[in-house]
Amino acid sequence: MSETSRTEVDDASFIERSRHDPEAFAEVFRRYAPDITRYVTRRLGDDAAEDVVAETFLAAFRQRNGYDLSRQNARPWLYGIATNLTRRHLRAEVRQLRLLERTGVDPVTAPFTERSDERLSAEASRRSLAGALASLPKGHRDALLLVAWGGLSYLETSEALGVRLGTVQSRINRARKRLRKELGETNPMLTVSEESFCE
Repeated sequence: MSETSRTEVDDASFIERSRHDPEAFAEVFRRYAPDITRYVTRRLGDDAAEDVVAETFLAAFRQRNGYDLSRQNARPWLYGIATNLTRRHLRAEVRQLRLLERTGVDPVTAPFTERSDERLSAEASRRSLAGALASLPKGHRDALLLVAWGGLSYLETSEALGVRLGTVQSRINRARKRLRKELGETNPMLTVSEESFCE
């Protein structure tokens, strides 16, 4: 593969190039800012999301010299930074989940959806789910939401959180069991990723 075509497809090439040409980092931002914005908005709401996303990419830019260039995909790295910054806003996240529990309104999809009977039914599920998510331990919630809302694989989630793959699997398994119990034996992964929080 030529250097030009490699540069067009892998994040590590842009990060490496940005070490001497800072403007090259804009491609990493372009690729991932919309997804990270949706992820952080769902966790913290509109008010805090913009700041956290900006902080995420600023931190990534500042840390780019230490980026492991053998990791061609920067997605887990960026989600890890965003998750760590989200932890600073833990009260805002729990407040956002409690608001969702009360209103059923997802800050990501609310402006873009119409009301219907199905939508109203989904709102009821969202409310129950939001309350259950708010009650999860932070590490369990982080792992579950990186997979469900961030779309990361378990391996990418372990990279993002800096924990072993087995730890991620255990946290998600425990989170699922707890959510299933609180949601009346409904499959929580269907509720988290499909019924309640997908666009």
